Amino acid sequence: MILSTGYLLIFAAMSKILEDWEQKAKDKQKANKQFLQKLQTRRGKGVEKLLPDLHEEAFSHIDCMDCARCCKSISPRFKAPDIKRISKYLGMKEGAFIETYLRIDKDEDYVVKSSPCPFLGGDNGCSIYDVRPGDCANYPYTDSYDFFKRPNITYENSTICPAVFYILEKLKDTMKM
Repeated sequence: MILSTGYLLIFAAMSKILEDWEQKAKDKQKANKQFLQKLQTRRGKGVEKLLPDLHEEAFSHIDCMDCARCCKSISPRFKAPDIKRISKYLGMKEGAFIETYLRIDKDEDYVVKSSPCPFLGGDNGCSIYDVRPGDCANYPYTDSYDFFKRPNITYENSTICPAVFYILEKLKDTMKM
């Protein structure tokens, strides 16, 4: 298979950004938070139009099944429709589902009782993937305005998800802020 020069350049740049990304993300947390706050005050100013392409670029090389850091370290919110759908899928009453798997966090949201997520399999697959919570389906919010809307969550996610870190780095390079 012959790869185009453009593809090879993107791959090389991506490899450089993602090399030791966990440490870089921790080291750059303050700068990333400030960058996101600046973007938020500018209300995106067209930057959100870059997200779908950057999202596609990032996930063309990052396989969630190789990582699953989100499922291993954070919990989605389980909203009422999620609880209803998942408990039905599992053949459980909603109350039993809540009692077995969920707790209420400081924000008064239902979240899983412990990490990793009880629905995460040894192969990093999700046993409730087809009915997973909305937060899971939308994570890591790298293709929507939510990426800018909640800068604290996005910069924290940059230490959990390599795609978030990658997209932040590409945006900072593009914006030169």
